Amino acid sequence: MADMFDFLADPTAYVALFTLVVMEIVLGIDNLIFISILSNKLPENRRATARRAGIGLALILRLALLSTVAIIVQLTEPIFELFGHGFSWRDLILIAGGLFLVWKATKEIHHSVDPEDHKDTIVSQAATVTMGAVIFQILLLDLVFSVDSIITAVGMTDEIGIMVIAVVAAVMVMLLASGPLSRFIEQNPTIVMLALGFLLMIGTTLIADGLGFHVPKGYIYAAMAFSALVEFLNILAKRKRRLDREKAAGAKAESTTHDEPIKVPAQVHGAPPTVT
Repeated sequence: MADMFDFLADPTAYVALFTLVVMEIVLGIDNLIFISILSNKLPENRRATARRAGIGLALILRLALLSTVAIIVQLTEPIFELFGHGFSWRDLILIAGGLFLVWKATKEIHHSVDPEDHKDTIVSQAATVTMGAVIFQILLLDLVFSVDSIITAVGMTDEIGIMVIAVVAAVMVMLLASGPLSRFIEQNPTIVMLALGFLLMIGTTLIADGLGFHVPKGYIYAAMAFSALVEFLNILAKRKRRLDREKAAGAKAESTTHDEPIKVPAQVHGAPPTVT
């Protein structure tokens, strides 16, 4: 076990460690978005438990996969060929996970935009949604993202210790960020549609990757960052318009109060005038 961390004596290993930690955190964004919006389907008092369970499962899966690195490496070897493309177990896992994401995102988008559909949406707190169902769906995607994450780690370094530290660091960041991200999504309903769009895009790229059409991750995350920036500006603009309306309404009410004429009570017929 001690041999696993012998790399700590090598200064150059810290560069690889930092690079891999950043890479694992970036790769965890997909998983974190899914966990955050799916946990928001539960009642508020159970969401934190679901998030912690989902992220804990992600850590357990990734550490378990790290203990079988030799098997993970073999997942990239083709097991059969179709239409001139060799499919490996990794490809099949990515395709299955991508199809699940596309189905889930499409289903939730349909529920959100169809006025005739009265089923629960991703932002509702329907009693029919159970903790077990949410955790099971999180577990399915944890498996897909964990396999992709570990294969990326294996391709970047040969040191198991570096992989372990990078995975644990990335999961800790996910754990810290999951609460604020879930609350932000809940407080800004338009973000839900954007997050579902992200999941739809991620699912499509997983399917494409499994079919042999590799899409550089930089393009995907650049598109996500740009879309998030535009949505953030929309939120700021909407908030400014609301404050302007509230300020204008307050000024109008104050002006009406000052300009209102003083009403003198009508004198009762036959009654003597009141002397002040």
